[in-house]
This record gives sequence, C-alpha cells and structure tokens, in this order.
Amino acid sequence: MVDEVTKKTLASIPLLKTKAGPREKDAWVQRLKEEYHALIKYVQNNKEAGNDWFRLESNKEGTKWFGKCWHVENLLKYEFDVEFEIPITYPTTAIEIMLPELEGKTAKMYRGGRICLTDHFKPLWARNVPKFGIAHAMALGLGPWLAIEIPDLIANGKVTYKEKQQE
Repeated sequence: MVDEVTKKTLASIPLLKTKAGPREKDAWVQRLKEEYHALIKYVQNNKEAGNDWFRLESNKEGTKWFGKCWHVENLLKYEFDVEFEIPITYPTTAIEIMLPELEGKTAKMYRGGRICLTDHFKPLWARNVPKFGIAHAMALGLGPWLAIEIPDLIANGKVTYKEKQQE
C-alpha cells in the first residue's frame, strides 16, 4: 500500500517516545525535544536529497507552529503560508495543518484552510501514537497533499504564480 520512496522517507525520520501534550508540563518539554530532533533530521534528509520544501518555527511553548511550504511546478516555485496548533489531546489527536490562503479553492480542505487528511493520514496517525510527530505529519500529510492538489489548482487557474516567490 505504501510505495518504497515513502517507506524510505518514513524510516529516516526518528520515531518519538514521549506520549505528552501541552498540558503535561515537564513531559511536554521532553516531547518537544523529540519533535525538534525528528524535524531537524527530516529537513536535513530533504536537503541532502534535493527535496527541501518547507520551513517551520514555533512559539516559545511549542503549541503554535508557522512557516512556509512550497511546491515547484514547471520550474516555478509556488509558496504558501503553513500553520497549525498542537491540540490539547496531542499526540492522541493529530495536528490539523492549515494553508489559509488556499481556503475555498479545493474540496480537499476544511474551514480555515485546513487540509483534508481524514481518509488516509489520520488512521495511520492513530495506529502510530505516540511514535509519529510533526515531521511525520509533514512527510505523510502535507507533502503528499501538496503534490496532488497544487498541480490541479494550477491547472484550473485557482493558484497562479507570483513573481515575488521566485527569490
């Protein structure tokens, strides 16, 4: 069901051990350390493979995340704001990744620009609590969503290239 490239990508992202959300103060600090470690490793792997496609940072508490993600189509870089909040019941509840500027442009999106991950990603997440984290959500959630949805949105004229994104 999962292709070899996805298996290889997933195998290269460290699994997390601490089952803690923002309410569990000390355990949350440990979980955040694991999250950052996995994210750093995933970004390093992407850069080495020539597949750098997002940047993330968080607030001091690690509960609100924001950054940029991008998709290259026909040698043009389409860049989008990405954001999400860590649910109180995290990691039992998966994060909901938002691309606010794309809200209403595709049926595979919910209120506030939340991308649709219900059918494919959320069941996988549920089977892998607490091992999956933010890096896994990016790799198995946002990455595939961008690869499928953005070319379609471009082809239908719902997303257009902006010169300022070329930087």
